[in-house]
Amino acid sequence: MPPTDPADYAAVAEWLYGLKPVGGKYGIDRMRRLAAELGHPERGLPAVHVAGTNGKGSVSAMLDAILHAAGWRTGLYTSPHLVNLGERVQVDRRVLPVPDLLAYVRDLVPVADRIAQSQPDERPSFFEYATAMAFLEFRRQRCDIAVIETGLGGRLDATNIVDPEVSVITSISLDHCEYLGDSLAAIAGEKAGIIKPGRPIVMGRVPPEAEVVIRSVAQAQGARLWSVAETYGDELEHYPHTNLEGEYQRWNAATATLAARALPARWKVTETAIAQGLAHVDWPGRWQRVMIGGRQAILDASHNPEGASVLDRNLGLWVAETGRPPVVITAALGATRARPLLETICRHAKEVHLVVPNVARACTHEELVGLVPPTFGGRVVRARIDDLFPAPDTCTAGTPDDTLVVTGSIYLLGEAMARLGPVAPRAG
Repeated sequence: MPPTDPADYAAVAEWLYGLKPVGGKYGIDRMRRLAAELGHPERGLPAVHVAGTNGKGSVSAMLDAILHAAGWRTGLYTSPHLVNLGERVQVDRRVLPVPDLLAYVRDLVPVADRIAQSQPDERPSFFEYATAMAFLEFRRQRCDIAVIETGLGGRLDATNIVDPEVSVITSISLDHCEYLGDSLAAIAGEKAGIIKPGRPIVMGRVPPEAEVVIRSVAQAQGARLWSVAETYGDELEHYPHTNLEGEYQRWNAATATLAARALPARWKVTETAIAQGLAHVDWPGRWQRVMIGGRQAILDASHNPEGASVLDRNLGLWVAETGRPPVVITAALGATRARPLLETICRHAKEVHLVVPNVARACTHEELVGLVPPTFGGRVVRARIDDLFPAPDTCTAGTPDDTLVVTGSIYLLGEAMARLGPVAPRAG
């Protein structure tokens, strides 16, 4: 049952998080039924549809910035959020206000109840509620075009009811294997489910095994394929620049650039708009440099094996730049993600603070400690988020001379940022 006080954001959010697919049933049918009940708000909404294992949020933010620079009113739907549910649904990068979010929930509950009365298995889940809110808000705000990020996979994802102008697959690696398959080819097949007949598909840097699958689906669908690797090659110097840090963000910038170029000519996205958009992207928590209590710090959501490999290089560069190993605060969801993350962190850290964020799939302290490499000679601390961040702009880990890195699960980043409050960007 929904909360008795529909104006209580915390209670409504907790209730939404608890809406799981009935009977563990996954698929796109529930979203199709919900969209039909709502009058198909997704129809008539031009969109760019973005899938991928990593980079899809950054590429979505880049595309939103590019389209905004080209003069269009943009909708942006991403997941997960960092601090507030409304971050998932933005118009011209304005976060959906809490009162509007609560109003959408109030309107959607009776619709969901009506669906469940005739088909109990079709009661919408949390992600379908969020997706419906996005489509309704973009229609209400008369967005010219929306950038829609998939949640999980692509073929059966709730967002896959859109008919996009362009589809994008940013990267493919082993993640969410319990849902998407245990091989790169199987995962690529699920992601490639967003490719639509006759609509362009942009392919980021992907392994050969995945590329074969994506190309095959594109050919079968009559979709022109734009390849980042073919266009830009292997040398980073040939890739576009962006204000977001890290080599991988230049790969993402190349993917966003090709997606912008692949849009039909009526969108009038010039090379100037592309450059302007890439120079002014706002995407928090991705190797974000900030000051916390006068200390240099990094906030970075590197949460899976592919992300850990990027984190390895970035931490090495950070140590070289600052001249000292950092104090690292981390958390992970599941051993498959935690093991490479901790192996990477322990190659660079002075000490590691292990946190269990408030999410059911989070690794426990015992699980995390068991995955710390035995060769690590630094200090390992079992920590609590409220002890580490007891007040705004305050972190108790390490000493005042230590640099900080908060990395791993995006849920950790969100909980830390909620307690830190607004943080100042680091100069330089």
